[in-house]
Amino acid sequence: MLKSLFNWKVLVNLLVAIAVFVGLVWLTFRWLEYHTNHGQEIPVPNIVNKSVHDAVKILEDTGLDYEVDSATYNPKYRPFQVLQVYPAPGSRVKDGRAITLKVNPRSWAPVAVPDVINKYSGLAFQRLDQVGLKVGDTIFEPSIQKDAVLRVLFKGNSLKPGTKIPRFSVVDVVVGSGPLRNISIPNVVGLTVKEARAYIARNLFEVGIVEHEDGGKDDSDIVYYQDPAAGDARDQGMQIDLWASKKTPAELRDRIEQLNSTYRMKIDTTLPPIRYEEVPNFQDEPVTVPPPPVTPKPASPKPSATSTSKPVSSVRATDTKPRTATDNAAKQTATQVTDKPKTKKVTIQ
Repeated sequence: MLKSLFNWKVLVNLLVAIAVFVGLVWLTFRWLEYHTNHGQEIPVPNIVNKSVHDAVKILEDTGLDYEVDSATYNPKYRPFQVLQVYPAPGSRVKDGRAITLKVNPRSWAPVAVPDVINKYSGLAFQRLDQVGLKVGDTIFEPSIQKDAVLRVLFKGNSLKPGTKIPRFSVVDVVVGSGPLRNISIPNVVGLTVKEARAYIARNLFEVGIVEHEDGGKDDSDIVYYQDPAAGDARDQGMQIDLWASKKTPAELRDRIEQLNSTYRMKIDTTLPPIRYEEVPNFQDEPVTVPPPPVTPKPASPKPSATSTSKPVSSVRATDTKPRTATDNAAKQTATQVTDKPKTKKVTIQ
């Protein structure tokens, strides 16, 4: 057994097998070294702060691959500026290695417009601010939905909920200011139902009940009657009921008269208008008559020493006219004059 193991032929075969194995291993590593460019490394160029177009061109000329990743938008840097490189500049990598570039995007990431239509304006403004949108102008428009958001505008265009726009964009909000008062009702008699609906909406009213003569729902039927009547004053948002038919209004005079007797109030203008006059009431307060003016009596000349005063009785005897307020005043004056002491006759020697 041992003699056969140490036979020279066996030893030769064993040495040949070992040599073949070592040769295969050496060839395998040489092939891998050649295939993977072992020992051939390329330094990563410094492309930070360059534009992404210039950075990509430099990497291609160097023999390196690249991957672009958009970072969060930073307004301090230029759009499409390279902010970060991985591996870091100066690192040695193999030919064909992919270099990751962090690039500043052109603008903020887009956000979806929230559904704030028909919502209270205060809550709508908060919701827009939460998603990163700024409210610019607040436009007030007549509407029955007072203080509610009617539309959201971006660069003059109306936005639907869910539309994506750049974050921190400025949007305008249209808010209802309340209904207009005493608007004239439009005349839609003679129009089709479809035309009447559009015309009523343009005049800030709403369509109420639409009664078709044949019981159908054909919008091509002609409107032959409306309530309220054309020209009446109503507030914005009021409903206008319509009656439509395949026939023209001229062919439905009897039906129109019947509707007039139901929906139109007749006012009799043949009776004369009633006039009301206010009569003052003097029973509640006493009436105060001002006293008549007293005419001052001219001063009589002083009697001389030789003259005597006339008796008052002669004046009263001639007074035969009925006494008036003026006469009473004159009587009081005469009484005062009569009550004065009589002048005594003085003889001077």
